[in-house]
Amino acid sequence: MIKNIKPLGFMWETRDPFLFCVHHHDAYPVGDGKMGPAASLSGRNMGQDFDQKDGWNMYHGRSIPGFPAHPHRGFETVTVVLEGLVDHHDSAGATGRYGDGDVQWMTAGSGLQHSEMFPLVKEDQPNPMELFQIWLNLPGKSKMAKPSYKMLWSESIPILKTKDKAGRKIESRIIAGSFGDTSAPDPAPDSWAAQDANQVVIWVITLDADAEFDLPACEAGVNRDLYFYEGESLIIAEQSIQEYHALEISTSDKIHIKNGSTQSRLLLLQGKPIGEPVVRYGPFVMNTQAEIQKAFDDFRATEFGGWPWDRHDPVNPVAQGRFSRYSDGTEEIKDS
Repeated sequence: MIKNIKPLGFMWETRDPFLFCVHHHDAYPVGDGKMGPAASLSGRNMGQDFDQKDGWNMYHGRSIPGFPAHPHRGFETVTVVLEGLVDHHDSAGATGRYGDGDVQWMTAGSGLQHSEMFPLVKEDQPNPMELFQIWLNLPGKSKMAKPSYKMLWSESIPILKTKDKAGRKIESRIIAGSFGDTSAPDPAPDSWAAQDANQVVIWVITLDADAEFDLPACEAGVNRDLYFYEGESLIIAEQSIQEYHALEISTSDKIHIKNGSTQSRLLLLQGKPIGEPVVRYGPFVMNTQAEIQKAFDDFRATEFGGWPWDRHDPVNPVAQGRFSRYSDGTEEIKDS
């Protein structure tokens, strides 16, 4: 049932159709009134801060944590925010603020610049942040699709709350795919996940202490990986699994999971492989080296539409609630 076990680092290894996953977990302090941390930044490698000093990172941000404007082509980002806020701006003129259970599904397609900043809006209490950013490949026929993104707001994402035979709670957040009769919201339309036959699944599973859970079998030919990122231990197929390990697991068998003595959380990534060559260089993922070179040439020539914002690390007003304003001018307002 378990084909391989690996320890997790900062960037988690994934398998086709996924490219990789990053788990950001930052204990940000109170905000400084300008949406940065009210703390000294001395001793940090500013612009490249990934050392987890004091339990948090500035990443590529210099006054506000996050990732200022940068380009992508040829794949998708699925950003799952469990806690905290993200401010999005892009070269198509779209912007938004999302978090606390929301998911942004962004198709970079033919090319897009975007920024992802983590505004510390609370000035009287800490601003904890936890999110996954999952890179999902696009097949060759879709790599030059029109760039776009779709918001899967927390209110639309099903959370299955069940109990095992002993009454211990199990919570399954269904971000992509289906669990029994429960299905996630539709992903972006050009996504590999948009076709049910590709069996793309993204679930976040929370288990009570000592809870037991059965992961159902799926069809053969699917890549299936389970990431145990918080807890003490699990027992799967009579093997003890320690926290912060990834498991390559069987698809043909039901997988019985017995949790240890503390609450545990797991991420499940599953999908039918695209099965095409993958050539990656920095922010671009294509099928050939020539296509990578073309991506660089196009970005130098067009900057994928330029950058319409007055700074490369823009944020929305501190009092702004969750919202999305798309490039066609339409808006979704979740928190007024």
